Amino acid sequence: MTLDDLRSKSLIVTEPLAALAERAGASPNLISLLSMIFALAAGALYYLSAGEVSLLYLAALMVLLNSTFDAVDGALARRTGQAEPKGDFLDHVIDRYADMAILAGIVLAGYVSEAWGIFAVMGVLLTSYLGTQAQALRLGRLYGGIMGRADRLILILAATIANAVFPGYLAGLSILGWAVILITVASHITAFQRIVLIWRML
Repeated sequence: MTLDDLRSKSLIVTEPLAALAERAGASPNLISLLSMIFALAAGALYYLSAGEVSLLYLAALMVLLNSTFDAVDGALARRTGQAEPKGDFLDHVIDRYADMAILAGIVLAGYVSEAWGIFAVMGVLLTSYLGTQAQALRLGRLYGGIMGRADRLILILAATIANAVFPGYLAGLSILGWAVILITVASHITAFQRIVLIWRML
């Protein structure tokens, strides 16, 4: 079970926030765009943290805000009756930009090698693609596998805070570096799991 499997239980948090956004007059698309802004800010802060490790605390906050707003936009759309294909499309596009911005910031800051960064991007994009490809094949949105987007964000968030507190190295890599390697391996395993599952469903 991944954290994506617990989406229904997240309503206890997302619904009150969606209600607050509704009272403020915010649209689901605006919430989605704000989530991307937080992700871009996180990427920039990761990059800058190479020279100032304390910026990792701000990067962690931006990742938290990105994941929160990403969950709230859908809840707000359903609450206000604005759930539509355009919004779903925009949400997926923004999620991919957000994933890449965060990973790029970590890799370009030197927390892990560019080679690992490339393989991480491949795994994350392929995993996400397969989830939506299942939907395109009318099999329903697929969240299966050992590591979904929610898992990645929680791992990055935890590793970021840990790296800020303990900025040293373990076997030549920082905590964030090891987190990216774990994400890389788990994402490719997840992609393979989804390939097998989709093939069986077809």
